[in-house]
Amino acid sequence: MKINIITAFLLVAVALLPAKAQDGRAVVVKQDGDKIYLDISSLTTKVNKGDSFKIITDTEQLINPATGKDLGNIYKYSPLGVITEVQPLYAVGEIKQSAPYDIGAQAVFEKPSQPAPKTNAAISRKGKSTRGIITYQPVEQTIIGLTEGMLTAPNQIITLNDKGQITVYTPQEEALIPVLTASLPAGTEPIAISAVDVKQTSRSQIFATFYNPSRKSIFTAVLEDENGKLETTDTLNFFAKELGCTPDKTLWGQIPFVLGDRPGNARKVLFSEGKFSLDKQDQNTRRQWLTGLNFYPYAEGQTGLIYTTTSGTLKAQTDKEHWAKSKSLFASTPNRVKYKQDVVKFYPSLQVYQTNHTPVIVAAENTASIGLLADLFGQYKDGKIHFLNIEKGRLVSADTVELDGYVYDTACTANAILTAEVLEDGYSAVKAIAK
Repeated sequence: MKINIITAFLLVAVALLPAKAQDGRAVVVKQDGDKIYLDISSLTTKVNKGDSFKIITDTEQLINPATGKDLGNIYKYSPLGVITEVQPLYAVGEIKQSAPYDIGAQAVFEKPSQPAPKTNAAISRKGKSTRGIITYQPVEQTIIGLTEGMLTAPNQIITLNDKGQITVYTPQEEALIPVLTASLPAGTEPIAISAVDVKQTSRSQIFATFYNPSRKSIFTAVLEDENGKLETTDTLNFFAKELGCTPDKTLWGQIPFVLGDRPGNARKVLFSEGKFSLDKQDQNTRRQWLTGLNFYPYAEGQTGLIYTTTSGTLKAQTDKEHWAKSKSLFASTPNRVKYKQDVVKFYPSLQVYQTNHTPVIVAAENTASIGLLADLFGQYKDGKIHFLNIEKGRLVSADTVELDGYVYDTACTANAILTAEVLEDGYSAVKAIAK
């Protein structure tokens, strides 16, 4: 009997333990303006800089009125915050324009889930590739550009569609959950989208480049998260495009020539004293738009250029005088605008990353629906993503990922190549293809 009494006492004691000890949640121990100090000593999972969290501000017990059954609690939360510092027993987070939170309030972390990579349809010269692919559920948009950034949470996917709508998604398993939207000015034609923290605020600014037919000029809208809304905070009078992979992306700008449709050399976009500007030092782009080129190290201390030629091939610099060429044609693209008197093609981005100190170049190729005539009018049926190496003075495809739809553009993250295949019904399916 004595044992039963002790056992019962222990069960009651466990049930009455604070929630912190039961579920291992972090607890607010101090607040200094927007900074929130969290006790993470009881957590069983590691907290990293950049993780997102929210604070439970209120709870309400939910009871089924018919049966009296307790269905659990309804929780109310603070806006999403971001961890900026991690110490052994506590972490510091930031919630923009914080309200006062109770000391002892619980905080929960929201880490984006990473589905296991699926077997893909990649083709390798050495046989079937094991490159993994995450395919998100199609969205009812024709996506012409996409990127990765952090607006309200890490690793969000940001898209630009053919109507000029910008959408910020949070990936959850194989779905994209929209959290912010905005639109470019009416009557303009969208071209490209980038997300880079040029202001160095630990949150991305979105740079959406568009053509204004009435003013015959290219502009870039700067959009930021302002109190839970995606607002245009600036408009730049130049073309802007990110190059590189998260988290080491750089935003570059080009000023088009006054006469004609060709751009000037590329310059890094800077932010100082509340204004965006272009760096004085420039990079020669051989009069190519930033959408169809990239820079890469072809030798120690030497930066080369790879770009899409109008004849349809890729050219990559191998030294000061020599260039490697591709056999395949890559100059087909549905992304084009009528710029003044010319139709200008904006080729899919070329991505570059290093594997064992060797550059890997990623290029998109689209197949026209009914041949050359369809290519002239931007009608395509499917596409491919090629992973290329430079071998014996030539650009050679090592892996090819077959797509169900065609591609406007690609982007590069720390671990994957992002693309959106446009399907027959006009919907788009975003893919993350492992590097």
